[in-house]
Amino acid sequence: MLEDQDLKSVQEVRTKIALAHEAFLKYRTYTQEQVDRIVDRVAAVARSHAEHLAKLAVEETGYGNVKDKTAKNLLNSDILHRAIRPLKTVGIIHEDREKGIIEIAEPVGVVAAILPTTNPTSTAIFKSLIALKARNAVVISPHPRAVRCTCATHQLLHDAAVEAGAPVGILQCLGEATIHGTNELMRHRLTGLILSTGGTGIVRAAYSSGKPAIGVGPGNVSVLLEASADVGKAIASIVDGKSFDYGTVCSSEQCVVAEENRREAVLAALQANGAYLCNEQETAALDKALFTPDLRVNADCVGQSPHRIAELAGFRVPAEIRILVVEIKGVGKEHRLSAEKLSPVLSVYFVKDFQEGLKAAAAVLNFGGRGHTCVIYSKDEERIKEFGLAMPAFRVLVNTSAPQGSTGITTNVFPSMTLGCGAIAGNITSDNVGPMHLLNIKRIAFHVRDADTAFESEEAKALQAGRTLTPIAPASARIPVAVAREAAVSGGSKIADAVGRYLAERGIAGAGGSGGTGAPTSSTPRTAVVASPAAAVVDKFLAGRGNRPSAAKSNPTSCGVAPSNPTPAAAPQAKDPAPPAPPVDVVGFVCEDDVRRAMVLRKKIYINRKTIVTPAASDLNHSADVLVRTD
Repeated sequence: MLEDQDLKSVQEVRTKIALAHEAFLKYRTYTQEQVDRIVDRVAAVARSHAEHLAKLAVEETGYGNVKDKTAKNLLNSDILHRAIRPLKTVGIIHEDREKGIIEIAEPVGVVAAILPTTNPTSTAIFKSLIALKARNAVVISPHPRAVRCTCATHQLLHDAAVEAGAPVGILQCLGEATIHGTNELMRHRLTGLILSTGGTGIVRAAYSSGKPAIGVGPGNVSVLLEASADVGKAIASIVDGKSFDYGTVCSSEQCVVAEENRREAVLAALQANGAYLCNEQETAALDKALFTPDLRVNADCVGQSPHRIAELAGFRVPAEIRILVVEIKGVGKEHRLSAEKLSPVLSVYFVKDFQEGLKAAAAVLNFGGRGHTCVIYSKDEERIKEFGLAMPAFRVLVNTSAPQGSTGITTNVFPSMTLGCGAIAGNITSDNVGPMHLLNIKRIAFHVRDADTAFESEEAKALQAGRTLTPIAPASARIPVAVAREAAVSGGSKIADAVGRYLAERGIAGAGGSGGTGAPTSSTPRTAVVASPAAAVVDKFLAGRGNRPSAAKSNPTSCGVAPSNPTPAAAPQAKDPAPPAPPVDVVGFVCEDDVRRAMVLRKKIYINRKTIVTPAASDLNHSADVLVRTD
């Protein structure tokens, strides 16, 4: 027999994941009706044992209280169950006949469910239900300090599932939980996806395992008490949230930010709702009791009552106290009580005004809670929106307790015990995780259009028709607006000098005042000419780059500009005068998109001194050469 604990744990993982995978291969063939019957039965059994399992969790871990842990068990077996009941998770789950798309649900396989010590039974219920709903098997890895209550929960759920028709072994739980065993579970070839809840270390391990993983970040919830809020109602709600299960929920309130002119009202409301206001000495003592020197939360303080925490810090509080309150003067490492505390200890931070409040609330989130949850109490919808836009959090709650609002008890966010914090926290999702995150979607896509009709932009149509586009030059190659302005102000005689200086500074050959030496090319034919100094200057510039005929070599009768060094020639024979040029349409407004379309279609846009040309269109035209002045 194996005596080494780590080896025993690894062997247990290999055995139980094989059993779970065997059960999954059968379960994946079940119909929606069969799956729903199993989920219904598991949820019903979890509801009936909600209080019993809560007692087991408190007895084993010493965290939280039975009343609130019972509520968390019911969150999953009641509210979550009702939310997932109507979801389609088997076979064809959606058809869009107009678009020609059929979507089919595919389970991910065996889900490795990593559980925390703060919410062991409720998280076991949560992950089992959403995995079963998506036709997956589960292997639960309990926290080492919560093995008994987690395994007891698993046994109830597994027996209920089998009674309702699930394959034996569809839910598994590790009884020999070690770090080595958990790592083996996360890396095993039969693991389909990791659903990890816990500290930063275990979440990082999940993401670095090489398997698909859903992990969530820590919370450091800031609460902004905006000027229009009802202080009494807001503080009552905040204390309800902070005292819930002694602060073990990751979305519990951590710091209230309020304006200085409301100090007395806020402090009075806190006391009226069962808060104990700590003095400077007590605050300093709590700082030392709650955190280790390297700013980790002291495990002895996690999920303890306010009375127990006060005793650990060296003072006593009355029996009716629900939370402890400390005032802080800033946020960050120099103000450790601004961090997540996982206990019924609430910080308050007073600021000058709303804008400072926004900065402080964001700073709290950035100090260990990015992407998680924040709260605002306000009656001003514009201020609420401003707050939501500014906060680096993906659950922005309004006028509700944070734990109850973030998990979907008092709001309409999806009911969940796994709250994603998004890319800013290194998480794959910012959602409240549910069954749809534990399945993949296969799509059947029908032919609905021919390839040559799929493109709609003018550029794409031109390329599809075989025409060559004129590339848009980088900004560094364009004549800046300053040069164009100088040219416009100086008049025809100085335009060439302004452009010439600009090009000469950049070493562009042939850009001098003599008109350039570039040869004409056939790739950029001149489709329209105008007798004006500006046209001559543009010709100089393009000729110097080898793109256009220079002004000196242009036909004087076509552009109206005489060559600088005319070659003697015989006097022309008298002939009838040339017919007048056809009239052109002068536009009144030109934007950047107009210039781009003209480039694609190789057309000119005729303007005069009254035409409004946007700056973006003017900049683009320096390389495009599509705007033609008619006056």
